[in-house]
Amino acid sequence: MPEIVSSALSIINESRRPGRRSIIVDADACPALNDIIKIARAHDSLVVLVGNETQNLTRFQGTSGVAVVEVASERDAADYAIVSLVTANDIVITGDIGLASLVLSKEAIAISARGKIYNQATIDSELFLRHEGQRIRRAGGRTKGPSAYTHRDKRHLIEALAGLLTRD
Repeated sequence: MPEIVSSALSIINESRRPGRRSIIVDADACPALNDIIKIARAHDSLVVLVGNETQNLTRFQGTSGVAVVEVASERDAADYAIVSLVTANDIVITGDIGLASLVLSKEAIAISARGKIYNQATIDSELFLRHEGQRIRRAGGRTKGPSAYTHRDKRHLIEALAGLLTRD
């Protein structure tokens, strides 16, 4: 386990409270960090922001109820850190379907920044569709990218996250 994740893990474990979910955010692809922190505070939950040094996550250091894990800019470094940090029943916010699959396998909850809650029943087909899109692009084809992030997407995230934090 990389040193930065190991030290972050000890800080996070000290901040975890029995019966409370931690919210771990794949921060490099999440445009709603301030809203997530606000919701987490309302539910007395710890927020762990994981991203590389280009994300300027240091602006959140010292914020009550927020832990920052800054990783190297290497491919998938944040994903590996998140997998190391997540425990059962935590909530992970990510747009990465591969990471969502790993999170689900650890009996945690995965949700996209658009409020879509990933589930075990459909994650394999979503991984397959992602793979097919990658295959088409590698062969020189074009695929449609995601639509622009909207206020409606943010509202869906807020509603879904609040709902997850209030259920048992």
